[in-house]
Amino acid sequence: MPKGPQGQKRPADTIGCASLVAKIATGEEKEYLPSGRRASGIAGSTARAENLTEERRREIARRAAKARWSNDNDNNNREGAI
Repeated sequence: MPKGPQGQKRPADTIGCASLVAKIATGEEKEYLPSGRRASGIAGSTARAENLTEERRREIARRAAKARWSNDNDNNNREGAI
């Protein structure tokens, strides 16, 4: 079954999708509501960015660039978790 933009399951055929939309509009079925994990993840990344020092942020960026541009295509050459 295909998934919608927020991961909800939707019918693949046009008629099935139209009937699902009609059921949601009439209240026969509840609309998919995503969990709060995305919002808390965004809040956590914002808080982390505010608490990082300029030097630590540059160190993380350098390590990411080095990993991105290295000739080794495997991800096993990490020097440490970020």
